[in-house]
Amino acid sequence: MERSREHDEEEEWERSTAAVRHETTDKISDKILVEDAFKTSEVPSWTKQITLRAMVTSLILSLVFNFIVCKLNLTTGVIPSLNVAAGLLGFALVKAWTTILAKVGFLKQPFTRQENTVIQTCVVASSGIAFSSGTASYLLGMSPLIAGQGESGNTPANVKKLSIGWMMGFLFVVSFVGLFSIVPLRKIMILKYKLTYPSGTATAYLINSFHTPKGAKLAKKQVAVLFKSFIFSFAFSCFQWFYTAVDGCGFSNFPTFGLQAFDKRFYFDFSSTYVGVGMICPYMVNVSLLIGAIISWGIMWPMIESKRGIWYSADLSPSSLHGIQGYRVFIAIAMMLGDGLYHVLFMLVKTIVSLIANNSSKKDSSIVTPGVTDQDAQIANYDEHRRTEFFLKDQIPNKVAISGYIILAIISIIAVPFIFHQLKWYHILVTYAIAPVLAFCNAYGCGLTDWSLASNYGKLAIIIFSSWVGLEHGGVIAGLASCGVMMSIVSTASDLMQDFKTGYLTLSSPRSMFFSQVIGTAMGCFLTPLVFWFFYKAYPIGDPTGTYPAPYGLLYRGIALLGVEGISSLPKNCLNLVIGFFFAGFVINLVQELLKRKETRFHIHRFIPSPMCMAIPFYLGGYFAIDMCVGSLILFMWERRNKQRATDFAPAVASGLICGESLWSVPAAILALFNVSPPICMKFLSASVNTKVDNFLEGS
Repeated sequence: MERSREHDEEEEWERSTAAVRHETTDKISDKILVEDAFKTSEVPSWTKQITLRAMVTSLILSLVFNFIVCKLNLTTGVIPSLNVAAGLLGFALVKAWTTILAKVGFLKQPFTRQENTVIQTCVVASSGIAFSSGTASYLLGMSPLIAGQGESGNTPANVKKLSIGWMMGFLFVVSFVGLFSIVPLRKIMILKYKLTYPSGTATAYLINSFHTPKGAKLAKKQVAVLFKSFIFSFAFSCFQWFYTAVDGCGFSNFPTFGLQAFDKRFYFDFSSTYVGVGMICPYMVNVSLLIGAIISWGIMWPMIESKRGIWYSADLSPSSLHGIQGYRVFIAIAMMLGDGLYHVLFMLVKTIVSLIANNSSKKDSSIVTPGVTDQDAQIANYDEHRRTEFFLKDQIPNKVAISGYIILAIISIIAVPFIFHQLKWYHILVTYAIAPVLAFCNAYGCGLTDWSLASNYGKLAIIIFSSWVGLEHGGVIAGLASCGVMMSIVSTASDLMQDFKTGYLTLSSPRSMFFSQVIGTAMGCFLTPLVFWFFYKAYPIGDPTGTYPAPYGLLYRGIALLGVEGISSLPKNCLNLVIGFFFAGFVINLVQELLKRKETRFHIHRFIPSPMCMAIPFYLGGYFAIDMCVGSLILFMWERRNKQRATDFAPAVASGLICGESLWSVPAAILALFNVSPPICMKFLSASVNTKVDNFLEGS
């Protein structure tokens, strides 16, 4: 998936499965009939592709992945691609189960690639809800906890107390509409325009390889490596827990580069999760994060803090949006919005140009692609014919899709204002009127580039609807809620089309893809609020200096405040910095695109940092960027030593590191709920402070 998954901005990181992309390229370059290997395998009907064991496996993995995504959302918001782990773990669990049944003679239905695809689709749909649900962004931004971090907008009309009941109800009301918005265009996207959907294609080749004899052997080795990595990560996290008696203790507060650097949030915090994330994300993503941390915490914030009492009041609390925190939040928002605006405009232009080119090419079918041999054409024709045959076999009538969209939209228009009285029925109606167009643009652009811009459309909705409603009438809540409505449509539309592409390449029925997406979405709507509530009750969520700072909660609320209050909410000189970084986010992307088009042998565009990635450390600091750079360093050294082995096993090692530490948060949270504290506090003091402590203890 790639969901993207801040997956908010995280959707950019979800397109970062480098190892799988490499495998995909290799597969495509091999002149082998993919479907010829499965010629003797019977393709089950769509009802037999969605099996009970597939649904049970999906539910188990959905719970696991919801914990992983929730933890990542609440820490830094950087979500890597989890498609590889979903496909691999789904294969491992069901293959182990069917092997046991086969040995005792009870196996009735063999494990097929179509069933594997259903599991992967279901799990990714569920974990995608964990991202797009906004429990760590726009929904959390409504809470009194986040609202209390700033004086402006902290009024009853602009605050909503979180409750598991209305959160779950809101997700069920809005999360299914997007599934129907893009279904009528599936044949145009997949068959007519032949959009690649890189993540969906990579996942399909991965699943196809699992179910060939050679691929199954490699998959078993990958599972073994993933399991070892998981055990190490889980055990190391358990070990670290014993040294965290109070806040500020433990390995996660190790002053790796000295105490002064630690105060500026530069240290390695021994997080195996983000080391694993760094192994999955492209090198430039991790370097961009580090550059952003250096620019902000190393240069800008110390300079602005030296103006305390001049640019902003010295009496303000550190968390006030009218003080240093305001610079951190609003400058980060500006850079994200600049990056987002560029990509929205770029994608619209690219979509229009591509549509015109596709229509023009249809008028001249005599054009022969240079360099394509008869053998290549035979291979492509055989695979394409067989895949098209099954893709057209089980259709979803357009009347059903259109009727489903209208009915669910009406339900949402009626229900959402009961949950958020600040939003009126006509606000929701306007959202659902324009959403299908944006869903098409997002799905089409995602097919071309693998970029999902759902979060950017959500941010635009915040600004539009918060300013429309106004501060006095609850514009902050209205903007944040409209973000959820918009994101749920735009995100699920592109995700579903990715799944249709995966199904097309694995001969999975469109109906099984659609219904597994529906089931996975339902699982996500149920599990996501429960998992979030588990963290919410066990830990101090939203504390900027705590274990779970949930950065996007304050960032999204800051966008809503910009919508209702405008520039009046910014501290002194913050507006100039905001404008500068907004244009910087736009221009950096533009420069990168221009360098791409003037390609040189040095590929300079690859060394241009990502503004979106640079903006995240502006608020959080550089500790997680250092973790991710360590992951990149491990991968780089592994590739230098044995590139093929790194390509085969690095995603499995990374997935194990992520799963192990993330799942340790479950027993750790349970212990916290029962007030069981770690026995030891490991803390680091300067020599002078240590002397004072010794003297104090001796005197007492």
